[in-house]
Amino acid sequence: MKRFLSSIAVGAMVLAGMATVGISTASAATTTPTVVLSNGKAIVGQGPTAITATTSVAGTVSFTAASTAISGCTAVATVTSTATPPVITATCLWTATAPGAVVLGATFTPTDTTDYTTATAAAYTVNVAVPVQTVTGLSAIPLYVDTIVASGPAKGSPIYPIYGGCQITNEFLVGQTVVFRVFGYAADGTPLTPANVSSATVTVQGVTTPLVMSFANHGVTNTTNSPTGTGDGVAFWTAPLVTGGTGYTTLGLIPYTVTFHTILVPAVTKKVSATEWVLLRKKGKVVHVSGKAVYVAKKYMKTVIVTPAVPGATGTFTPNFNTSSSATLNAVPAS
Repeated sequence: MKRFLSSIAVGAMVLAGMATVGISTASAATTTPTVVLSNGKAIVGQGPTAITATTSVAGTVSFTAASTAISGCTAVATVTSTATPPVITATCLWTATAPGAVVLGATFTPTDTTDYTTATAAAYTVNVAVPVQTVTGLSAIPLYVDTIVASGPAKGSPIYPIYGGCQITNEFLVGQTVVFRVFGYAADGTPLTPANVSSATVTVQGVTTPLVMSFANHGVTNTTNSPTGTGDGVAFWTAPLVTGGTGYTTLGLIPYTVTFHTILVPAVTKKVSATEWVLLRKKGKVVHVSGKAVYVAKKYMKTVIVTPAVPGATGTFTPNFNTSSSATLNAVPAS
């Protein structure tokens, strides 16, 4: 009887030991690996952009954008580099479809599920960009726009431009004149000139009437700076924004939009003879007969529209640069 009881006791101890080992094995997977997201700054319409997940151990990563699984990136295997120490990463190619802030996410599943648990990356926000040409889509008319400071008051004035004026800048002082400078191409690739532009304006927030742009020859008198060395000029569109006094005085960013309306087919016109009745003068004085002023007929040629112009595409430019890179009006520093 004693020998039988001893056998039972030994068996119980073995089972207990096995149970203890089983519990230890099941609870060992308590180490949480790391997974960190980077890159992913996409541009709408420019193809896929890589999102990188860096992990502490090998495994697979499932990527999301705005809490939605990214197609083709639900179980991306990690790759271990040959560097010292090695870097373990997984890459997802993501195509953004709309501009703005997007929260990217990732869930990491380790290959070794015995020693490691799954892990979730911290929320990672990227700002999806669009071409600066416009914040809503591609413009039918490519436009180049910059801002320059006009030549200034007298040298020594607190608002005298550092380099004497006509320099490209986005920082202006109250009292300086901001000049918007533009050139571009119509939808058919020809330069924008009065021949194919019906109107060109700059709309500045807070300014009631849009600034009308003019197209002019900005001659180069210094042959050293001339493209051909002969002193020839270049023509482009400009519009001034006077600041200070009765002009624009709102400090901070200068929100603006440049708009060009083009002509697809020019108007058909012709010269016709016309008659204008004008006062008859002699020696600078109006001739009167019987107390009434005398008028005489004057012939002249005038242009009339036979067929109106056919409107073409409209191009707009609204800058969406970073704040530090946008046109800004500043107060004059205290002397």
